[in-house]
Amino acid sequence: MKYTSTRGEVTGLDFEEVLFSGFAADGGLFMPEEIPKLDNNILKKWSSFSYKELVKEICSLFIPVESIPRKDLDDLIDRALTRFRHDDIIPLRRLESGLNVLEMWHGATHAFKDLAMSCVGQFLDFFLKKRKKHINIVVATSGDTGSASIESVRGIKNIDIIVLLPHGRCTKVQELQMTTVIEDNVHVFAVDGTSDELDVPIKNLFADVDFVKKHNLMSTNSVNWARVLVQIAHFFYAYFQSAPTTNGETLPAVEIVVPSGGAGNITAGCIAQKMGLPIRLVAAVNKNDTIHRIVQNGDFSLGDTRTSLASAMDIQEPYNMERIFWLLAESERDNVKLIMEEYNEKKQVKLPQELHRKVSGAMTSCSVTDENILAAIRRCWEENKYLLCPHSAVAVFYHYQQFNAEQSSTRCCFAPASAAKFSEVILKASLTPDVPEEIKALMEKETRSIFLKKDDDWEKSLRDKIEALDQQRQSS
Repeated sequence: MKYTSTRGEVTGLDFEEVLFSGFAADGGLFMPEEIPKLDNNILKKWSSFSYKELVKEICSLFIPVESIPRKDLDDLIDRALTRFRHDDIIPLRRLESGLNVLEMWHGATHAFKDLAMSCVGQFLDFFLKKRKKHINIVVATSGDTGSASIESVRGIKNIDIIVLLPHGRCTKVQELQMTTVIEDNVHVFAVDGTSDELDVPIKNLFADVDFVKKHNLMSTNSVNWARVLVQIAHFFYAYFQSAPTTNGETLPAVEIVVPSGGAGNITAGCIAQKMGLPIRLVAAVNKNDTIHRIVQNGDFSLGDTRTSLASAMDIQEPYNMERIFWLLAESERDNVKLIMEEYNEKKQVKLPQELHRKVSGAMTSCSVTDENILAAIRRCWEENKYLLCPHSAVAVFYHYQQFNAEQSSTRCCFAPASAAKFSEVILKASLTPDVPEEIKALMEKETRSIFLKKDDDWEKSLRDKIEALDQQRQSS
């Protein structure tokens, strides 16, 4: 299995090279050159597998034994998935009104990012020990990626991690999960900007190939292919848990509703579709609606980032859509480079008619207001005494719309985070949050971060920090 950039100028990389990369040198994102196809016999066999077993099987299709021997791969995944509070890791909750909720938040930071990041951390450690190498990870977060990345590598001596968080735009809990980690290898910048704005200096860094090589730079944002890879398993597990039966000659379709921000998770869903999983995808977004406009009318244009109750999805530049364009374009993949170049120059582009047809065929979409989010949280509580986080509520609101319209379908809603991280939103819904002791304890901990103002040179601050860390490490 080899990997290529979505823009076609970087090809033939192996898994290790892609793992330790961020954006490709041509500005694109890495994807496998081929997508494995699974027949119904394999799907039926997998239908009884645990989540952990599915992660192993799917990763083995994209990580050749030459990169990580199968026994080592299984051991790494076993180790990665030990810190989850539920035996099923991502249990399915069957609730009233035909609502199926996949709880993806039983990890260390109470968010779905723990699932992929715990595996990525183990993959990194495997190669770093083997190569006796040090890396610098640079991550921008809209809320949960930063803390999950920190938890996956904290204390690892061969890794330094630098996280940029949008100060005042995360919840207090999300911010504290990053700023209270006092480790020598963890460095947090609280930046006066939106999550979209934080992506810009990081993309500029990765475009500087000499700087990336000199400082062994990489990213664990969902620009990193390994994150997307692990997330493919979410869709297989959701399907097998939700499907009414897998015994028939034809497997039934299941609709999976994915709260979407940067589009990494729904990219994994599109790959699962291509592998042969019979799922229909719904990209559920908040009022930051770029993905919705792309799906509905091919309008790929940048709008102003708007603050919402589902703050981790306050993203107007869903960079993983480039992967979806590449995946679906097939024989016309050369167009992806042209589309992205036009978008980067003008911040707006109309998708070619055929590509838009394929995107809208792969998924549908909805855009949800703050009022809709609160309504879904209240209804779910009234019917089930079950609290949703605001991001989960974006997906559940879509389900309630379909249920009210008597659109019968087997459907699974992804719940990416615990409601305990979003007490402020739960209170706005006139409900009482149930906050675990470990989250309450964050309020009493020491914090550490570096604040960057709006008019500071963020890219220079990053470069200076990375160079200082490497000089310090070399002199010690």
